[in-house]
Amino acid sequence: MELLLETVALYSLKLAYETEGHSPILRDDPLMGGCDREVFGLLVRRGDVAGIQSEIGRCLDLALGAVGGVDTVLGRELGRLAADFSYVQAMEGLHAPAIRLRDFLRDVQ
Repeated sequence: MELLLETVALYSLKLAYETEGHSPILRDDPLMGGCDREVFGLLVRRGDVAGIQSEIGRCLDLALGAVGGVDTVLGRELGRLAADFSYVQAMEGLHAPAIRLRDFLRDVQ
């Protein structure tokens, strides 16, 4: 689960900050901040759904801005997927919405 969450965060930040012709954003990039596998691992072990949603939500907000906000087709879809992720109330429910987010963000890259 930690790797999946880190990947969602990475794709979000790539969408928000990576530009053509510049160095790619990697997992160890300072932009990742608190969105690395170790932080997510701690949150997962604690069962801190709200903490996970907060960290991912921060990254998704940046990605949403990068696609033009909720008034665009991509923004509406990302907003819907982010809402699905934020409505989850138990750790077991995070996996499927996180996969949908990862796949969407990867495809938008």
